[in-house]
Amino acid sequence: MRIFVLLSRVPYPLEKGDKLRAFHQIKELSKNNEIILCALNPLSDLDKQKAFSKLQPYCLSINFLDLPAPIRYLNTITQLFGNRPVQTGYFYNRKAAKEINRLIETYKPDHLYCQFIRTTEYLKKFDIPKTVDYQDVLSYGIKRRMDKVPAYKKLFFRLEYERLIKYEAQVFDMFDNKTIISIPDRDLIPHPNKEEIHIIPNGVDHSFFKPIKKETKYDVVFTGNMGYPPNVDAAEYLAKSILPIVWKTHPETTLILAGASPAKKVTALESDKIKVTGWMDDIRDAYASAKVFIAPMRIGTGLQNKLLEAMSMRIPTITTPLANDALNACDGKEILIGDTAEKLASNIIQLLENKEDYQRISQNGYNFVHKNHSWEMATEKLHRIINGIDHD
Repeated sequence: MRIFVLLSRVPYPLEKGDKLRAFHQIKELSKNNEIILCALNPLSDLDKQKAFSKLQPYCLSINFLDLPAPIRYLNTITQLFGNRPVQTGYFYNRKAAKEINRLIETYKPDHLYCQFIRTTEYLKKFDIPKTVDYQDVLSYGIKRRMDKVPAYKKLFFRLEYERLIKYEAQVFDMFDNKTIISIPDRDLIPHPNKEEIHIIPNGVDHSFFKPIKKETKYDVVFTGNMGYPPNVDAAEYLAKSILPIVWKTHPETTLILAGASPAKKVTALESDKIKVTGWMDDIRDAYASAKVFIAPMRIGTGLQNKLLEAMSMRIPTITTPLANDALNACDGKEILIGDTAEKLASNIIQLLENKEDYQRISQNGYNFVHKNHSWEMATEKLHRIINGIDHD
């Protein structure tokens, strides 16, 4: 089958969860299908040649469509006075739409597949079997952030939230198949037939994220794109609320915050006990350099790839109920969970002090992700859905 894949970002480098998901889905789908990749590009500093070389083995055709900043900002402002979510306007470009139409006419794909509802405006009119990957629930992500933004932004967030709810429901009826990362996310989609949405979880590349013997310079590690608001919030929560409790009894405890594009709020956290790395060529170095991984997520939706990666490297992992809802690991057996700063701090101390618990959580977490999360297994179901084989 020939599949036309439309993404809101070029899926390389793999510093964001949606890029990681798209890259591995393309890689796996290419084993039995021809892939026509069309990726929107809102970045001016993208290394297109490197991205092209990484994607070329899996694609019959690769197309990067630039979204110039002036047009993106103009569309955003214009959309404020429209009725669709602002982010659909941010990612929409008439020139890009014409090129997408041309590519579809040229390659005559058997199926259209797009990621996030922000790309659906480009494909909704085509009378070709099509699938949308909601990935997660954008409306609920906005809702969770609403209480944490400054007062002057609350009106905008409220407006975007209300529009996203309506648009997420509308998109449901535009596409033949719908996919999403987890059951908790699916249950938040505002449509009476949401049970029809297929669950396609994220995987992890176990051949890449595997245990590494390396000197542990730090006690605790948190990774992710450090410009992404949920990660910024988690980093601040960890440094300002959780670690100070740990320091009361373990003042020598150190933390490494590793990931691309750290916001000013994140870089401001650096101290003699906290290291902020910025972009790393190999994020495994960050995981392997610490004893314990923690993802104290308080906002955001979807399945956190960082949890899968840490567990696959046999690092004992701590998180919040919010993040574990999508993962569904067993608290106290495969992972440790805390819903307060005090409980999360207690979990850190437990793993640093108790070697038996450390080894047990490490091994059980490792076994859990190997059993339940691989890109091959997850994308096989997507392949069957797109090819009309799987309708569960």
